[in-house]
Order: sequence, then C-alpha cells, then structure tokens
Amino acid sequence: MSKYEFIDSQRTSPSNTNPVTKMCRWLAVSTSGFYHWLTRPKSATAARRDELAVRIKNYFKESDQTYGYRRIHVDLVAEGTECSPELVRQIMRIEGLIPCQPRPFRITTEADAEAAAKIPDLVKRDFTATEPGVKFVGDITYIHTWQGFIYLATIIDCFSKKVVGWAVADLMRAELVEEALRNAAATTRIAPLAITHSDRGSQYTSSSYRALVKRLRMRSSMGRTGVCWDNSQAETFFSALKNERVYRTVYATKARAKRDVIQYIEGFYNSRRRHSALDYRRPNDLHYSYQQPSMAAQLACPVPGCPGRAAPLCGGQ
Repeated sequence: MSKYEFIDSQRTSPSNTNPVTKMCRWLAVSTSGFYHWLTRPKSATAARRDELAVRIKNYFKESDQTYGYRRIHVDLVAEGTECSPELVRQIMRIEGLIPCQPRPFRITTEADAEAAAKIPDLVKRDFTATEPGVKFVGDITYIHTWQGFIYLATIIDCFSKKVVGWAVADLMRAELVEEALRNAAATTRIAPLAITHSDRGSQYTSSSYRALVKRLRMRSSMGRTGVCWDNSQAETFFSALKNERVYRTVYATKARAKRDVIQYIEGFYNSRRRHSALDYRRPNDLHYSYQQPSMAAQLACPVPGCPGRAAPLCGGQ
C-alpha cells in the first residue's frame, strides 16, 4: 500500500482524529501531492481492491461478524475470486472488520465420581473419525435469559463436526441428555458399538442414560473431571455458539433463546459455517457427501439383512 493510500484509508476511518496535513508531514509527503493523487482516476489495482472489499464485507456480514480472514478467503476462493489470505487480512484491518473473540472455559456440570469410575475414556483426546456414525461427543451448557437459565445438550459427530442431536430444557436433568441422544439416533446413522463420549456429569452417569446408550448398542466414554481438553470437541462448539451468538444477544424470554439457538445450529453452524478442522468445509457438506455413496450402495443391494448393505458383502446374490 502506498503512503497516499494509507492516508486516504485513515482519513475516512471513524477512529482517526489526525488531520491530513499532520499525516502527510509524518509520512514525509506533500499535502498538495496527496490531494492531487485523490483526483486521479483509480488504477486497476485500486479498483480491484475496492471490489474485493465489497465482497469481504458481504461475507463478514453473512457470518454475523464471526469470520476471520482465513474463512472469508475460503469463501472468496469458492466463488472464483483469486486473492491471497494476506490481502484479505489487510483489507479487513483497513475496513475495521474485527471478528468476535472467545471467552474462557468454565465447568458447568457436577461429577458423579462413583458411577463415572466404571466408565473408561475410549477417546483419549482423539476427536477424529474415519466415517460418520462411529464416534460422538456430548455435553451440556447453560444460556442466560431474563426469565432464568435454559440448558442445551448436544451430540456431535466427530467425523463431520455436525451437531446431529440437540435438546433444550429449563432443567439440567438426565432427560435432557437422553433427548439429545435420541434426537441424534433418529436423524443420523449410528454404527454398532459406536462411542458416545462426555464429561463425568451426573446426567451422563445416570442409570437411565446408560440404559439408553446400551439400547442403541453404543459404548460410553468419559474424560476426567474438570479437564476441558478431554471433551474439547464439545467445548469448541459451545465456545463458537456463545462467542458468535449468545454473548452478543440479550434474551428476554426462554422461548426467544431457544429459537435463536436452534437457528444458529441448523441455520448456520451445520449448514454454513466453515471449520478449520475440516479444511474449511461445512459440516453438512462433509457429512452428507460421505453418506450419499453409502446410501446408494445400500439401495443397490437387494438382499434383506445383508450385513454389508451399506457396502454390500454378498455381491447382491
């Protein structure tokens, strides 16, 4: 960027209080030269930067002011606009486009040490999976409203980072996490002996929740008490939810908070938000791009009860 371009960007910035004459003196250029530069026709480079700034502002607004330069750069490349991540970062800085920042982790559930001692940690902080439906993480968080707290339980597929199950309630009971898991089972594939990982909160160690896990032919897994890294996948989602939506909104009613949370999950996080852990792909895109060939293979196999209907083992004979 030239000195004149810098002066022009600062001249129009709301936070700048320095006159043009002073900025010119600091940068050792003439004031008359600057105003002469302003009257010149824009160069092709300057015009392209202006067009790019419009696109960047659009994507920043579409993300509800949550995207940094890396995610916006991916959006630009996806639409066919060639530019470097560094150029996007520079333009965002000049335009004052600052994404919201995360807040620190806090423990929100109480542990049942006696019951949890019987459940191993099958994940060991490895929140990756080779396909959907084999490894899930669950957790609970609270959201403040003027009418009191509501509680959100989620189930996330480690393959696609998609929130495949969720439930919202006024009380943080075992029924809350059970509803979230049943919701996941109703909407996505769960492989036999799939892992469902959580913290050691009493909701997850309750007999009713463990019975549900058993009926779904899943295996329970738990991290250590108060160690957020042992369930970091779930914490990452809650951090995004609160940083990008909840902390920036005042909820007068519980109903309003519930609608907003659901809209964030289904209308933005699963369907539109790009994830760095997924090479900036969207959860739904990755989740369903894997499931589609599996479903096609299942339809191609005419033998009922074939153990490999998702990937036929019988050859259709």
